[in-house]
Amino acid sequence: MTEESNAGTLAGAVRPMIARSREEEHRASTPLELFFDLCFVVAVAQGGSQLAHALAAGHLRHGLAGYCFVFFAIWWAWVNFTWFASAYDTDDVLYRVATLVQITGALILAAGVPRLFNEDFSVGVAGYVVMRCVMVAQWLRVGRNAEGAERAMALRYAGGITAVQICWVLLLFAPHGAVVPLMLLFVVFELAVPALAERRFQTSWHPEHIAERYGLFTLIVLGETVSAATVAVQSAVDGHDALGKLLPIAGGGLLICFSAWWIYFARPVHDYLRSNRQAFLWGYGHYLVLGSAAAIGAGLEVAVDRVVQPPEISATAAAAAVTVPTALYLFVVWVLHARHSKTGVQQLVLPVAALAVLAVTPVGGPGAVLAAGAVCAAALAVGLVLHLRDRSGI
Repeated sequence: MTEESNAGTLAGAVRPMIARSREEEHRASTPLELFFDLCFVVAVAQGGSQLAHALAAGHLRHGLAGYCFVFFAIWWAWVNFTWFASAYDTDDVLYRVATLVQITGALILAAGVPRLFNEDFSVGVAGYVVMRCVMVAQWLRVGRNAEGAERAMALRYAGGITAVQICWVLLLFAPHGAVVPLMLLFVVFELAVPALAERRFQTSWHPEHIAERYGLFTLIVLGETVSAATVAVQSAVDGHDALGKLLPIAGGGLLICFSAWWIYFARPVHDYLRSNRQAFLWGYGHYLVLGSAAAIGAGLEVAVDRVVQPPEISATAAAAAVTVPTALYLFVVWVLHARHSKTGVQQLVLPVAALAVLAVTPVGGPGAVLAAGAVCAAALAVGLVLHLRDRSGI
């Protein structure tokens, strides 16, 4: 191959990072995006596992605080990649390499999750900063090829992300008593960057692509929840004669997960995503959707652990580990999805179901998990009946 042909190959391998059209047809998730999701769910699984251990040991406040922070780091890095890719995915060599580096950062973060729950932030912050610095490089690529307001937007993104990453590194040297307030402040800084960067120019994210990306990640998280519950039940059955008590947990857990899937994907939502204001609120709200979905799996692990091991928490507390995230999931999905397409009494189904799931918590133990699953299935059935009734004009 000649020197000229080598130069041509390299030029084709690196393309200008120019915004994609919001009206692009057949915009779908790429294999790289799906690979990205699958690697990120490793960190999600680590966070859920640590939450389950903390709850089973009765360390509620410590477990929830660690889980909320860990899940924010995972979710926010995923969100930034997803929205950027929707607008600027060039699929060239540099873009692919940058994405693989982000995945590496996610795996570093996953490795540091147990340390994060023990208030050692060094490995977790290192992984997070790796992921976010890649986004700085990506935005600088955009700025290199853009002009005017778009270039200013890209540079604001790069500058804002860089400033916040410096804050996270400085957190490692903060006094112990200042760590939590500073973490909360830095989270606000992170959330503010997109709104400030896009105040004069909006990226050309694709509504159908964004809705699909969020749906796929929700699907993967729900799958991880089913997997976590299955492994927990399998381990318990192999070592203990407690099948009669475990079957209600397995059955209730499956009903919850199946209903959670059906409810989320009952209606397409991309038509609602028409402006940054709507899309940002919808996208930020998924922190609770995805976080609660993953926490359901952790709660099922806790419910199983209490059956097969000497209990360190009450039956009611073990039940709450399942019912509280389930109720939160139902309510937030209603806020973000269902209420935009439902009318009349249909609007009440999911909020009432969320309250009913919480109401079965005092039943405690496996019975509460099965009852919560039954409530979710009943809510789904009622919603389907009302929808079919309205369509037929009865």
